[in-house]
Amino acid sequence: MANELKYGDQVHLQNGYSNWAGGYLDTNGHSSDSGAKYAVSTADSPRRGEGTGTWQILSAEGKAAGANVVSGDLVYLRNLYGGDGGYLDTNGHATADQKNSGGKYNVSTSKDQDRAPGTGRWRLFAQASSPGDQHVRSGDVIHLWNTYGDNGGFLETNGGGPAGGKYDVCTNAYYNRAQNVGDWKLHRA
Repeated sequence: MANELKYGDQVHLQNGYSNWAGGYLDTNGHSSDSGAKYAVSTADSPRRGEGTGTWQILSAEGKAAGANVVSGDLVYLRNLYGGDGGYLDTNGHATADQKNSGGKYNVSTSKDQDRAPGTGRWRLFAQASSPGDQHVRSGDVIHLWNTYGDNGGFLETNGGGPAGGKYDVCTNAYYNRAQNVGDWKLHRA
């Protein structure tokens, strides 16, 4: 089917907080974290800046470009800001406020796929798809689980974002601690 996502495809990731008003996963400003490239938050638009909200899906398991993305696959998400905004990465600890609600790690981008073992690898789980053949499609709702330390937590929105951004992004021990903050809808870019 034409709607199936393939490795190499470019997507926007919309957060489910408050009935899908959580914004789009976005790079915004340089990160001060060691080894990091850009800070990550959400923005009102998937096109806040050229490429800031566009992510390329790459296999972390050696699947070829053009192969179907399957629920449960291990992926890298490469940001396209400036042609290479870096790879989605856990780096440093969540803020004290985020930790009070299960927060684990801060999220930024890194120039390397894995800045440290597993920091840039995400297990992609679809909630469902139609037909139910395990393939992931544009419009599906997913959870992204980071593999750092064998349990880097689930990608979520948590707290206010930077100037020009909407919400901060971190990982959490809980897959969806409140109001769909851990739900992400895939849209083909």
